[in-house]
Amino acid sequence: MITATYTIPGMRVRDHVVEVPLDWSDPEATIRVFARELVAPTRDGDDLPCLLYLQGGPGGKGPRPVGTSGWLGKALETYRVILLDQRGTGRSSRIDGRVMNALDPQEGADYLAHFRADSIVADAEHLRRTVFGGRRWSTLGQSYGGFLTMTYLSRAPEGLSACYVAGGLPSLDPDASEVYRRTYPRVAAKNAEFYRRYPHHAETVSRLADRLAYGDVLLPDGDTLTVRRLQSLGIDFGMKPGYERMHWLLDESLLEGGELPETFLHQVLARSSYADNPLFAALQESIYGSGPGATAWAAQRERANHPAFAEDARPLLFTGEMIYPWMFAEIRALRPFRAAVDLLAERAEWPALYDLDRLAANEVPVAAAVYFDDMYVDSGLQLDTASRVGNTQAWVTNEYEHDGIGEERVFARLTGLVRDIGGGITSE
Repeated sequence: MITATYTIPGMRVRDHVVEVPLDWSDPEATIRVFARELVAPTRDGDDLPCLLYLQGGPGGKGPRPVGTSGWLGKALETYRVILLDQRGTGRSSRIDGRVMNALDPQEGADYLAHFRADSIVADAEHLRRTVFGGRRWSTLGQSYGGFLTMTYLSRAPEGLSACYVAGGLPSLDPDASEVYRRTYPRVAAKNAEFYRRYPHHAETVSRLADRLAYGDVLLPDGDTLTVRRLQSLGIDFGMKPGYERMHWLLDESLLEGGELPETFLHQVLARSSYADNPLFAALQESIYGSGPGATAWAAQRERANHPAFAEDARPLLFTGEMIYPWMFAEIRALRPFRAAVDLLAERAEWPALYDLDRLAANEVPVAAAVYFDDMYVDSGLQLDTASRVGNTQAWVTNEYEHDGIGEERVFARLTGLVRDIGGGITSE
């Protein structure tokens, strides 16, 4: 159902809403899924192929474009672009604390388990068949969008003409413990680079941590700002401007006498509250659940093997894309998820996310940008996956960080790789 049609400069927009099963094996209970269709105004009447954008995450809603810069402008030259709000995000039956408070812990865990890659792919296929004519479409997967791409190729390759992935080829042998064994050293290296660029901030951060250790610094929403919450801001180090954003945050972090300015506290809250994307935290480790084996708070367990990340270590190291149990006790927007997420961490059996035989025999062209220094998705694991998925080309580069998709050249390079081998599959 089209709910609105309007124009943003450079884009004709249609908003679509469909009902889908909460559980694709049991159609009784339903949720809403929202997708936004964009097309260049001068090409609105043309018979264009569709490009489905798979946002990073987990828990990522589709971009809210304000212009046609970067990859989007390039894509609109030849595609209708579909921006999907993955189930549970944005306008797709969003999950937040109010939803979780209405469920007991087991109900909450079972509910959240329906918001993983297998369900998102089923939603996308439903959209393709019922709203967009059933023709094959291409996908552009950013970060976690690459994880979704591998599940899509495993479950419904007949719906795909070509797949483009930016910084997001997952390991085909999902293991959260292995991910974090590889990730902590990368995060430590990012910290070293930050302090190399801004050596004076080693003292700034130490003074901040010493002040926070007293335990009486409150954020604007009433949460206590702890040392470990300050450390969690390092999640931004994997993005191109992450060091600079941290520098300017710390530049005005302390007043005379050791007090913290309100502007600093508001910025820390905005960067660490998860109010806009609680599913990112709630499902962060569950995206690695595939077959037997519990994720069991893998990031927390691995942290114990890296004493340099201790709260009393100096220089204080920031952490990366790690979600810890304490967050669900200390962060207001995450507290309603606490009991359910604990149960997810204990879950011993998950549906398999990837079909290794089908991926090995894959015929859909795949082009992937592998960022060699990626802090979030290990490049070694990405290259192993590229070697095991048929018809896949990997472009390895250290020119970009994890947000490289924002550069028009990255999307152009990926589409060029597929075009140079004859283009995508066009049969319906």
